Formats: sequence, C-alpha cells, structure tokens
Amino acid sequence: MSEPHRVRVVLPQHLRTLASVSREVALEVEDPVTIASILDALDAAFPALRGTVRDHLTQQRRPFLRFFACEADLTHQPPDAVLPEAVASGQAPFMIIGAIAGG
Repeated sequence: MSEPHRVRVVLPQHLRTLASVSREVALEVEDPVTIASILDALDAAFPALRGTVRDHLTQQRRPFLRFFACEADLTHQPPDAVLPEAVASGQAPFMIIGAIAGG
C-alpha cells in the first residue's frame, strides 16, 4: 500500500468558523486523490463539517460552494476524477470557495 498524500485544503470563512480551524488545513488522502477522497478525508478529520460541503444522502455538492485547484474550476468535474499531481503532492491547494449569489 502506498503512503497517503498530504493534501492542502483552503476553506471559506464560514466553514473555518464551524470547524474552528485556520484558512488552510492539511489532510492525509489515500490514492487516488480525487474530489471525493479529499471531501471524505475532510469529513473524517472535522466531523463538524459533515453535510456542509456535500449532502449527507446524495453526496452532491452543496449549492453556493465551488471547487478550484491549479487555477482551474473543478466544480463540475466528476467526484472520482483524479486531481492534478500538484494537488496530490501538496504543492497546490484544493480550494473550497463560497459562491456569491445576487442580482
């Protein structure tokens, strides 16, 4: 079995407050590093965040949250799509951004 990856995750303010963490957290994520595996590790490490990024039952992304990495919008990528090596190696963070709505 391979060593887990140390992945950096940047959280929006409301999730930082809920989890009582700083702007960026580091997570141990097993291969392959995907959106789903990062979110699974986030839920395991910070139980207060369970259900805040994904719906408990459907596992669908919550509205008004978006995912970015390596200057790319990954919001609509399949949850099991493998993320860039820069994210898996910890060189680039996986970012969860709170989207803003309005008119």
